Amino acid sequence: MTEALLHWTDVCAVEDILPNTGVCALVGHRHVAVFRTGADRWFAIDNVDPKSGASVLSRGLVGNLGDRVVVASPLYKNHFDLQTGECLEQPEHSVRTHPVQAAQGRIRVAVA
Repeated sequence: MTEALLHWTDVCAVEDILPNTGVCALVGHRHVAVFRTGADRWFAIDNVDPKSGASVLSRGLVGNLGDRVVVASPLYKNHFDLQTGECLEQPEHSVRTHPVQAAQGRIRVAVA
């Protein structure tokens, strides 16, 4: 889907998300985790940990494994690539990614 056709949902102000942390937002009927890196890059993935079914990924630790930006699940410590949603330890537990943008001091997310 092209970016022009996406339905964007306003999530929060840019300053509401500290560098290297995430927040949870309900976008449509989906729990989405939105992350800000220390380099002010933005990522959005499903917030539900596929192994436990709990909506907790936004509370995970943001970091790097090699050249990948990841979040570690607070429950099972699996690492999710924030760019692709891939679970590095168990690819069958990968999550969806979502378009995210920072514009005019606001964070917006689109769920396809």
